[in-house]
Amino acid sequence: MKALVLSGGSGTRLRPLSYSMPKQLVPVGNVPVLFHCLDNLRDADITDVGIVVGDRGDDIRRAVGDGSAHGLRVTYIQQEAPLGLAHCVQISEPFLGREDFVMYLGDNVLVGGVAAHAERFRADCPDAQLLVAKVADPAEYGIAVLGADGSVERLVEKPSEPVGDTALIGVYFFTKEVHTAVRSIEPSARGELEITDAIEWLRRNGRQVRAEIFDGYWKDTGRIEDMLDCNRVLLGSLTPSQAGSVDAHSELIGSGPIVIEPGARIERSRIVGPVTIGAGTVVQDSTVGPCVSIGRNGLLEHAEVEDSIVMDGAAIRGVRGIHGSLIGRNTEVSQAPRFSHRHRLVVGDHSRIEAAA
Repeated sequence: MKALVLSGGSGTRLRPLSYSMPKQLVPVGNVPVLFHCLDNLRDADITDVGIVVGDRGDDIRRAVGDGSAHGLRVTYIQQEAPLGLAHCVQISEPFLGREDFVMYLGDNVLVGGVAAHAERFRADCPDAQLLVAKVADPAEYGIAVLGADGSVERLVEKPSEPVGDTALIGVYFFTKEVHTAVRSIEPSARGELEITDAIEWLRRNGRQVRAEIFDGYWKDTGRIEDMLDCNRVLLGSLTPSQAGSVDAHSELIGSGPIVIEPGARIERSRIVGPVTIGAGTVVQDSTVGPCVSIGRNGLLEHAEVEDSIVMDGAAIRGVRGIHGSLIGRNTEVSQAPRFSHRHRLVVGDHSRIEAAA
């Protein structure tokens, strides 16, 4: 079985950060979202992976390379315009051939992975097997209406009237029959080839389409709030490690794990887990955590950060009360002359912010 990972899209809900990097490379738990996806595929014994990329494809290629770091063989497939998920299948047919495959949206995180679902698909081989999850806000998702046996009776995209609460979560297993379905549908009103239309074609034409409930933690990381929620969950599952240095004037406390990577230095600071601090980062006279991931080669001086993602190379000096924030690569956040407040920041790469101390 092969895999098709979709890593195009503009990430408009993550602007301004997504102006300078693909949304799939934003780190949660100090690991890019896309890497979580790739590792899940490897753990499901799927090693031949096609990655569909858009206009930020060079960034994805630099980050993933040939896939060997993840135990994969990666082929890149260029999509010239965002013309729909079924269009991704269409342009990937030369790579996929006649093999079964899983299509996985590269901005989704599924804790626990998809290995068990992949094994059931291999054993039973329905024409389509969709992963779904119960959601509180069905109007925000594509909804699968299910029969008692798990078969899909119909699909409804963002229903205005209640039809169910089992949402498609961006992982689809297909046989070669989906290629016939994709060739048989027309673009939707928004000009895209919709994968839901292709699945409906399979169902209407007598192919077996079923759904499986994913009962682990799942998150579409398209919004800042989703990134932060996912970061909290992944930080809580880390294995504690202290490869960096912590001086005698610092304390590591809290109920969650703390990871201090090699070359990181903690001096006269308070670290409240769960927290991960990347290699080469220096934390001085600061309070970090809970629920904070800090990237590599950063600097915190006289700072206070909680419930946030701080990316590689960021420097925070003299600013306290930072919470619920996503701070981009090589960003500087420093103290403004007066006042005192809490700060929530969504800051793109290479920015400079002055905030109240």
